[in-house]
Amino acid sequence: MLNIWGRISSINVRKVVWCAQELGLDFQRTEAGGRFGVVQTPEYQRLNPNALVPAIDDGEGEGRVTLWESNVIVRYLCAKYAAGRLYPEPLATRFDAERWMDWQQTTLNRASGTAFRQWVRTPPAQRDAEAIAQSVNATEPLFALLDAHLATRAFMLGDDFTMADIPLGCEAHRWFGLPATEYTRPSWPHVERWFADLRSRAGARGVLDLILE
Repeated sequence: MLNIWGRISSINVRKVVWCAQELGLDFQRTEAGGRFGVVQTPEYQRLNPNALVPAIDDGEGEGRVTLWESNVIVRYLCAKYAAGRLYPEPLATRFDAERWMDWQQTTLNRASGTAFRQWVRTPPAQRDAEAIAQSVNATEPLFALLDAHLATRAFMLGDDFTMADIPLGCEAHRWFGLPATEYTRPSWPHVERWFADLRSRAGARGVLDLILE
C-alpha cells in the first residue's frame, strides 16, 4: 500500500495523486496541511522534516521508502512502476523529462504562484495589485514558450504521455482555473489542446477537474 499525505487543494499533492492514479496503484491519502494540520506533529516530521506536503510512505520493511518533494515522488513512482513507459529509459529522453519537470518547479511555478494566491486565496480587500501584475507578466511568456513547444508534439516529450506531463499539467490546471472575473487568459491553442487531452485521461479524474481553493 502506498500512503500519501497531503490535502488535494495543494498543487504538489495533486501531482502525486494523479501519478498514482495513472499507474493504477492502490493508495491511501491522509489529509494534511492547511486547515487539516498534521504537518507540525513529530510523527509527520519524521516523514517530512520541512513540515510541508506531500510526503509518501511506500512499501514495508527493508524495502520501505519515504519521500518528500512532489516532483521527486513522481519520478520515483514512475521509475518503480512504469519504467520505460512513464519513466523514459533512454538517457537523453529521461533528462528531457527531468528538465521540463525542474522548469515547472523552479521557473513556471515561481512566476505563477503569486497571482494564484492573490486571486484565489486572498480576500479582495487584501490583494496586492502590483504583485498580481508582476506575476501575470512573468507567467504569460512562459505559457507562450510552452505553447510553442507543444505545437509540434502531442505531449511534452512527443507522442506518448510521460512523467513530464504531470507537473506541467497541474500547473496548467491551476492557471486555467483562475477566476474569469479577474483574469482574461491569452489564447494558447496548443497548450489548450494538450490540457484537454490530459483532462480526458482516467488517471486525471479528481485532480484536473477540481475547482481551485
